[in-house]
Amino acid sequence: MTTTFHSEVGTLRRVVVKHAREAFVDLPCIERRWKELGYLRPPDYERAVQEFDDFITVLDRFRIECLFLPLDPDVGLDSLYVRDASVVTDRGVVLCNMGKPARAGEPEAHEAAYRKWGIPVVGRVEGNGRLEGGDVVWLDDRTVAVGLGYRTNAEGARQFGALLPGGVEMVLVPLLHGKGPSDVFHLMSMLSPLGGDLALVHSPLLPVPFRQLLLSRDVELVEAHPSEIDGLACNVLAVAPRVCVMAAGAPETMRRLIAAGVEVHEFEAREICLKGSGGPTCLTRPLERYT
Repeated sequence: MTTTFHSEVGTLRRVVVKHAREAFVDLPCIERRWKELGYLRPPDYERAVQEFDDFITVLDRFRIECLFLPLDPDVGLDSLYVRDASVVTDRGVVLCNMGKPARAGEPEAHEAAYRKWGIPVVGRVEGNGRLEGGDVVWLDDRTVAVGLGYRTNAEGARQFGALLPGGVEMVLVPLLHGKGPSDVFHLMSMLSPLGGDLALVHSPLLPVPFRQLLLSRDVELVEAHPSEIDGLACNVLAVAPRVCVMAAGAPETMRRLIAAGVEVHEFEAREICLKGSGGPTCLTRPLERYT
């Protein structure tokens, strides 16, 4: 087996997570912050804790090592969605610069944890550059797609590209307006790789040139069911090639995945995913995969 940091689909071995207990803190914290952060409804704290425990149990089935971010008074509820604050490359971690102002402190929290764990940090996106991890998707070990929208801009992508190892091609993907700047809309809202030749997509939101690029690379596209998109049906976490974890509540999409030969594992996610509009990829920052 070969260790890789440039994959969304290899066998997952280490991830960063932040438990709902440390992200949500307590009920008064939720009540103070959920509206300003754009949550659909206030999460139920006790249920959120149980859902996250169940999510970790699913990851444990695959012997995935979870590194837990600690409680931090300088970040908020959205710190639950750890994918967005950093990106991992073969050179080391790149710290992001959040497009959502309320999340500005999260990259620093990630940096402190990486330093403690002995994981190298190669650099950060700064100044006018904006980059969020949900907009960064490895298509293979030499090709990374970066979505340009309300959370990630061209300057952020440029700075990120300057920190990548030599020989990596960056594909820029202009994102659609969708529901506007306040919507939680990343590249991974419409694309979840499941194998080198398979991806779950929502084509109505895919820019035509990018969809054509995927097809030109002989990637089979499984369409998430349109009625389940708001339930995060297109946001699934590959834990191995053609093996994924998804939030419960998207039965039609699940049937399509199974028909395409994907092994699917569900978990209840009403409090930790649906209310904050962040799926299982958002809950994890993959650190290490095997191919």
